Amino acid sequence: MGKRRLSSEAIARFEVSERHAASALCVSRTSKRYQSRRSDCAALRQRLCELALARPRYGYVRLYILLRRERWIVNKKKV
Repeated sequence: MGKRRLSSEAIARFEVSERHAASALCVSRTSKRYQSRRSDCAALRQRLCELALARPRYGYVRLYILLRRERWIVNKKKV
């Protein structure tokens, strides 16, 4: 179970403040409030897997070039 989930359950079950729950579990309060900014790129992953299965000898640079030809605008580091 994750630390964020544990602290949320402690707050709900024991009716304590976020500060007390975090200190009791040795968790920083900022980790509970963290929200990821990562975009969902499921379609990109799916297409990348299809290309990789069709051309198993291609590396990430060639797959990146194929994606660019298909008009995918994505950073090479993400591929």
